[in-house]
Amino acid sequence: MNTLSHTIAETSRGPRKRWTHSADVHAQLEKLWARGDLLASLATGVSLFPQRLMLKAPTARELTERFDEVRAWIAELRALTHCRVELREVHHRVLGHNAIPAEIWIDTLDDALVMLAKQHDALRFDSVLARTQARQPMLLDWIAKHPLRALALADAWEPLLDVVAWMQAHPRPNVYLRQVDIVGVHSKFIEAHRGVLAELLDIILPSAAIDVAATGVGQFARRYGFCDKPSRIRFRVLDPACAILPGTNMQDVTLDVDSFAHLKLKVTRVFITENEINFLSFPHLAASMVVFGAGYGFEHLAQARWLMHCKIYYWGDIDTHGFAILDQLRSHFAHVESLLMDRATFDKFKSHWSAEEKPVLRDLPRLTDAERALYDDLRDRRVGSNVRLEQERIAFGWLKQALAGL
Repeated sequence: MNTLSHTIAETSRGPRKRWTHSADVHAQLEKLWARGDLLASLATGVSLFPQRLMLKAPTARELTERFDEVRAWIAELRALTHCRVELREVHHRVLGHNAIPAEIWIDTLDDALVMLAKQHDALRFDSVLARTQARQPMLLDWIAKHPLRALALADAWEPLLDVVAWMQAHPRPNVYLRQVDIVGVHSKFIEAHRGVLAELLDIILPSAAIDVAATGVGQFARRYGFCDKPSRIRFRVLDPACAILPGTNMQDVTLDVDSFAHLKLKVTRVFITENEINFLSFPHLAASMVVFGAGYGFEHLAQARWLMHCKIYYWGDIDTHGFAILDQLRSHFAHVESLLMDRATFDKFKSHWSAEEKPVLRDLPRLTDAERALYDDLRDRRVGSNVRLEQERIAFGWLKQALAGL
């Protein structure tokens, strides 16, 4: 290794690491790119150039003690292309007159793009801008705010504009996504790009065409007036005398939310459980039914107002999430009682405890005093480190005993 290569390789060690080297110049430009500033300037027309970069130079003492290294450093910077290195004359009592780099400038965006090898990306971004200017100029501000996302979507940008234009012509279309008829655009494309389409449609569409109460990718269809797959509720009627269909006593029924909400059943008790096998094996009970739970999603169940006139029992895991689900269910049905989520059950099956990942830590205001005491013991690890008792680990006889005592 020659002397110049050796001194450059030593850049990361000793006092020299404080000096600005060619890698540091590129790193500063990379930050401008990573923030989207370079592409945003194309969208806004506000130039960032000439751009002065940060320069850390040797001190007067280093100039004396490390003159050969300083000379190599000067040569390294002056060898950079597509940037301007301005020098200043220094008079040193030992070394005499010398020209030392004082400022580094990138004069044009083209220079920056060449140094970063991003010319092709800039051309693709220019194409996105041109197509948007021609078809949907209202989206130019979005591109200026999200230039890197626009670049990443360059290949999909034309069909995205097609979807936006179709929605302008068909606000709140009341059809399924699969029924959208746009040449070159299939329904899976729309589903795959719901996130960005939501941002674009919120800009383009009039407020009357947007259901602002529907948020998130999961409610895209509702937000923009598409038909959505109906949500379903699965249940078993536990009393043959109350069955809604003729046939066996083991009926496992699934209905859409609206149909479930309009049921007229002669049941007075409703049990909700999260485990499918517990749901399927739940014993027969007079005037009762069991619903297969949906974790934290009870909004659809809440549409069945006839449940307000039934006794409701929730059977979930004895862990922090189980109590959090119970708390949320009570936000819809305040009269819900818990089943087998008590300390006696928890202690009875201690040998079946397991570990809970990512426990809930927030306060749950809708728990009873006894439930809150057990929840706090679990949350605060007073009975062990993140322990839980899953409902399927409870003996079936223990369930039958609890049901008999209701």
